[in-house]
Amino acid sequence: MFSTARALLIPVIFLCGLEEVALAQHGHCAADRCFALFLKPANYSAAQRGCQDSGGRLMDAATEHAGEAFASFERAIRGRFWVNDSNRTGTQRRSLVSVTTNGSSTLPAEHDSDTLSGYMCQYTVNEPCSSLRAGSRMSYVAYEGFEVKDSEHFPQGTIATAETPGAEYADSKHVCFMGVWIKAPWSCEVFNGGCEHRCNGTSQTCTCPAGRSLHPNNVTCAKDPRACQKHGGEVAQDGKGCVDADECKQRNPCTRENQECVNEPQGAVCRCIDGFAEEDGVCVNTTICFSCEHRCEKIRGVYECRCLDGFRVSPRNPTDCEEHCAEKDCPARCDPNADKKGQRQCFCPDGYIQDTMDNDTFCTDIDECDNEQCGHRCENSFGSFRCLCEEGYALEDDGYTCLRTDGEAEDAGSGVSPSDPAPADAHAAAVPFYVKTGSVMGIAVFVALGAALLYLLWRSMSKRCGKFELTSLKGPDIFYLQQMSTDTYKRLSFDKPFKNDSQRV
Repeated sequence: MFSTARALLIPVIFLCGLEEVALAQHGHCAADRCFALFLKPANYSAAQRGCQDSGGRLMDAATEHAGEAFASFERAIRGRFWVNDSNRTGTQRRSLVSVTTNGSSTLPAEHDSDTLSGYMCQYTVNEPCSSLRAGSRMSYVAYEGFEVKDSEHFPQGTIATAETPGAEYADSKHVCFMGVWIKAPWSCEVFNGGCEHRCNGTSQTCTCPAGRSLHPNNVTCAKDPRACQKHGGEVAQDGKGCVDADECKQRNPCTRENQECVNEPQGAVCRCIDGFAEEDGVCVNTTICFSCEHRCEKIRGVYECRCLDGFRVSPRNPTDCEEHCAEKDCPARCDPNADKKGQRQCFCPDGYIQDTMDNDTFCTDIDECDNEQCGHRCENSFGSFRCLCEEGYALEDDGYTCLRTDGEAEDAGSGVSPSDPAPADAHAAAVPFYVKTGSVMGIAVFVALGAALLYLLWRSMSKRCGKFELTSLKGPDIFYLQQMSTDTYKRLSFDKPFKNDSQRV
């Protein structure tokens, strides 16, 4: 069952032929109130929500200055619009304004579910602006989007435009802020600074696209035949508008090393080629920085890879870092995630070998010179070594061999070791002298034990299978051997009478 409402009819006369205006929103402000008419079909509930969404409430037909608003709307609209009437009670507070052309008024009954031509809202205004005298014709548009007419007060956010009749472009634009009119361009964050096209947030000025130039009013973009050239373009073949001109082909302004010309809508732009970055007006190679294992630093204007403490740049690859020790002994780098210390996996730099002392694992330098790899002389260094040649000899490319120079004397230290510690890698099995001494002692002990075992074995076998001389047995050491057979028994005695007879068993 539908509730009903009485209708409040107020005559309004509108200007015929202003169809475009009739589709627009209209408003009126007086003192601390503003009234707006929305040409949006709605029922009563939708009209209430529409006013609330715009920051107001459904207009009260009995409120102060409401009559002025109705009179202002009469000249532009017609139809039926939802309002409230505080003079009525109950459901009768839901009223509608029926706008006609003859000024008559009736109070027909309407259902709140009926869809009317629109609704009227009212707003409370704080710190309004008064009328602006900036041109022969002024137009005002409130921030809600409706045009304010026949008013002496305007809410904050209202845009005022001053125009000269017959002129193509406006004279100026202003915004109401805390009771004061501010001329455009203003802050870009507020209504795009009042600019027609774009607002530059840095300079707080308006900018225009190609083919147009900024009008003296500082907000409008006017047509400019010369604007194409100003913005790096050229006139299109049809003579209308602008097309982008490739200034890089016409005149390449990028002449510095490692630069390239890029055609942009605003003109030619010089940029550094891929892998280079501009610093102090110069394109510097930064390609290596993308491959550095640890970090990248700029050294004397050139980017180079650098390593963390305990590492150095690999002589084999300038982007890799390898472990490095500048002393004879250095702590080993061990896996900290191992559960037991005895199971830790430790690593040493090239040219070093692991050793343990007091349950601590460290890396000690390998004396590669013990391997006698060099043709003449060897000079050991921490983690590496180098071969040196005697006077009159030169070091070959292999880093080890010395060849006579056919009479050309060379310094004793003229030999240069390979930059890469490959010899150390090739003889990674080399060990310090004290390690080798221990190995020799172990081998000697093993050989001695083996010889002793062989001797004992030989002696045992000799006792079992060898000859025995019994002539030395004297005194009570007498043994009686008896040979037994099925025929006779013979007693043999090894006593003095038989001493000269050598009896062999």
